[in-house]
Amino acid sequence: MKWKGKDLFDLVCRTLGLRETWFFGLQYTIKDTVAWLKMDKKVLDHDVSKEEPVTFHFLAKFYPENAEEELVQEITQHLFFLQVKKQILDEKIYCPPEASVLLASYAVQAKYGDYDPSVHKRGFLAQEELLPKRVINLYQMTPEMWEERITAWYAEHRGRARDEAEMEYLKIAQDLEMYGVNYFAIRNKKGTELLLGVDALGLHIYDPENRLTPKISFPWNEIRNISYSDKEFTIKPLDKKIDVFKFNSSKLRVNKLILQLCIGNHDLFMRRRKADSLEVQQMKAQAREEKARKQMERQRLAREKQMREEAERTRDELERRLLQMKEEATMANEALMRSEETADLLAEKAQITEEEAKLLAQKAAEAEQEMQRIKATAIRTEEEKRLMEQKVLEAEVLALKMAEESERRAKEADQLKQDLQEAREAERRAKQKLLEITTKPTYPPMNPIPAPLPPDISSFNLIGDSLSFDFKDTDMKRLSMEIEKEKVEYMEKSKHLQEQLNELKTEIEALKLKERETALDILHNENSDRGGTSSKHNTIKKLTLQSAKSRVAFFEEL
Repeated sequence: MKWKGKDLFDLVCRTLGLRETWFFGLQYTIKDTVAWLKMDKKVLDHDVSKEEPVTFHFLAKFYPENAEEELVQEITQHLFFLQVKKQILDEKIYCPPEASVLLASYAVQAKYGDYDPSVHKRGFLAQEELLPKRVINLYQMTPEMWEERITAWYAEHRGRARDEAEMEYLKIAQDLEMYGVNYFAIRNKKGTELLLGVDALGLHIYDPENRLTPKISFPWNEIRNISYSDKEFTIKPLDKKIDVFKFNSSKLRVNKLILQLCIGNHDLFMRRRKADSLEVQQMKAQAREEKARKQMERQRLAREKQMREEAERTRDELERRLLQMKEEATMANEALMRSEETADLLAEKAQITEEEAKLLAQKAAEAEQEMQRIKATAIRTEEEKRLMEQKVLEAEVLALKMAEESERRAKEADQLKQDLQEAREAERRAKQKLLEITTKPTYPPMNPIPAPLPPDISSFNLIGDSLSFDFKDTDMKRLSMEIEKEKVEYMEKSKHLQEQLNELKTEIEALKLKERETALDILHNENSDRGGTSSKHNTIKKLTLQSAKSRVAFFEEL
């Protein structure tokens, strides 16, 4: 009951393990107006709902100018990633269609890890919310067509860890025009309705119909003092020769919120341009060491994964060879059985042929006896003699035929005996081959597969026999070279990325439904047609080329 805002805020930060607390705050709503919990005021003294439970939202209140340089802790990066992603999907930050697809691919990499066609099959993103509804409705494209394009880019992010994918997401998102900008409805002295934008770079004035491109901007380093009285807000430029400029907001409560955001963003703006505090230096040193440790850990895991894949490939090859040898053994068995059956048939046929040859030889002997008996018989008459000669001739022809048939059958019996011998020889060879196959070693000696990682990586002893991260000068030089190399690679990737974005934009342009374009879509296209492809920082820099005095005068005349 007695806790102040700081007590509750510190408890949330400790629970999350968050040290970069200066970006965040606890947000609540009062009568449709956003407010932030004050650190030095009791929680229940705020104008919060009296109904329990009292709800606060832990959110980023201030945004970095450069996420990669300023966000040190991984938890800080993750919280910003979740918040910016939700703002893009809820269309609180405008994102062009082609950039939405690219951001979606990094969100998928952060959630699912490296793309694997055998795991991430068609339809695996069906239940995911990855694109703003505005983008989906703008094109005649099915969910499958969107998934195909997201997956094509997702496959290119292979090798990026979750924190790296989330950081790439933030690096692209931070250049969107509405990223990190808080908008407030205001009126100048003439009563013209305008929008005030407060962000990490300064104060910006917008047309209410165009939240993408500010009309004028005032960087924080040009502002000396900010104050309000009731609904009137006063800005004093750093140059005292320039008149103050004023505007009015709709509610006193809104002025309080504007002042909070101005003070916080101005403090962070000035802090970035000074040397890091000791705490931030320590955090960055720890983050560098942790990044180096994770990089070496990822390399070790990659090596183990490669060795495991090689071992699995060797195992698959051995299994394939074993299956092949089993098939050969089965075929040899079948050949052996066929040889045995053939040998049995040949032996049976040879026996039958031999018996037939014996029978023919016996008949030939009987015919010879009959011929001898006929010759011995005395034939008295010439007719009987002639008939007898004819019978003798016929008997001789029959005996000759029988002798030839007997000889042929004998040869056939010899041939069958030879075939039987060859069949038995083939049977012997088949048995020998089968014996060789069954006695051949199945698996050659294999290198053992690396043991899986222990579940608690943090329990590894990183000092002594294990890895050590006591960086020396040579290590720092090597890291510097690697960083320089990464910069060159990043420039090349950025160029390639822009080409891909343009290709996708051209590819899906034909499927666009022009009548569904929103006002922001039209404004973005007009900016692109005018060559407005420069970064958000460059756009604001161009707006500040004029003198502060002329910008103040321009604001008054709007």
